[in-house]
Amino acid sequence: MIHHLRTRVLSLLLRYPPSHLPASHLVPLHCLLSTTASISPKPFSAKDFLVADCGLTRAQALKASRRLSNLTSLSKPEATVAFLLGRGVPRSDIAAAVVADPSLLYASVGVVLAPRFAELTELGFSPSQIVAILSIRRTGALRGNLLFWFGIFDSYPKLLFLAKSNRELLSASLEKVIKPNLTTLQECGISARDIAGLSLYSCRLFTVKPKFLVDAVARVEELGVQRSSWMFRRALAALAFMHKDVLARKIQFLHSLGFSQDDLVNIAKKAALVLALSDKKIQRSVEFLMKEVGLQASYIARRPALIMYSVERRLLPRYSLLKLLRQKGLLDVELDYYSMASLAEKKFVQNFVDPYKDSVPGLVDEYASACHGKAPEGSARL
Repeated sequence: MIHHLRTRVLSLLLRYPPSHLPASHLVPLHCLLSTTASISPKPFSAKDFLVADCGLTRAQALKASRRLSNLTSLSKPEATVAFLLGRGVPRSDIAAAVVADPSLLYASVGVVLAPRFAELTELGFSPSQIVAILSIRRTGALRGNLLFWFGIFDSYPKLLFLAKSNRELLSASLEKVIKPNLTTLQECGISARDIAGLSLYSCRLFTVKPKFLVDAVARVEELGVQRSSWMFRRALAALAFMHKDVLARKIQFLHSLGFSQDDLVNIAKKAALVLALSDKKIQRSVEFLMKEVGLQASYIARRPALIMYSVERRLLPRYSLLKLLRQKGLLDVELDYYSMASLAEKKFVQNFVDPYKDSVPGLVDEYASACHGKAPEGSARL
């Protein structure tokens, strides 16, 4: 329209030279040409679109807009949102999907969204479920993988949770990757449900290269953890993604702290996650347990959960509180350290804090503050 207006003005000037125009008309025409030259299309705001059309909060829109930096027009995002609304997807679910993957707004309605909606609707998924799936994966062997995993877990929420943790579940080759890995796990007495229930990242074992998984199984066995052990699955999930050289260095580090080979086998069997902890964390815990508490390496190795507890928020506050009670003559029985350290917090307070709060004024507040890594002003008993 602007181009047409400028063309019209120029044609009038050519038709009626300035000498034939009244003086009163010259300035308006000049101003009109200047104005039309400066007019440009109104810039669009991805953040405003995400808030107004997609239902995101300002904070969510700010974060999501960074993934849309190459957006030069709102035509495709508008078409995507209109399509989803037309398929019955609530705006709140559109917002959740865009937050999970802003690039969903780039998806072609004709090439990607419409065909995927058709096939997933045929499988029985609802519009809200479909848009959640498409925010994770839109290409690849989506239909076949969905059917396969749904047959194993028989739960849409569970499948969606796992797919968010490992997007490759919905795209990795069933025949070349997933099925061979499940066979390897089954040979170790581990089911897909076992792995899925271990941790947020354990389901990555389903989609690694099959040779990688076989090698990981061998590494865990080399530590002395038998496949028949209930701890094998936990050890595998914890150590599978640790490089062989890194694991060897970790073992050497534990030796340097005073643990024997038998101790390491006990640690691997009972709490293999210890081997995945940082050196700093391991050293801090072991030095406290050995030097402050006076425990032997063999005692700790048989109860490796001790290494995993926080020194500052659990081990030290409890140790200091019991030491204080003994100094005041309020506790004259010997307690097994692990039993005391592993006791649930509520039980520990009931057994060792509440009964002595009248005999030691301020004990409750001091212990609570110590568990948060600080001491009340004017007090340093714990």
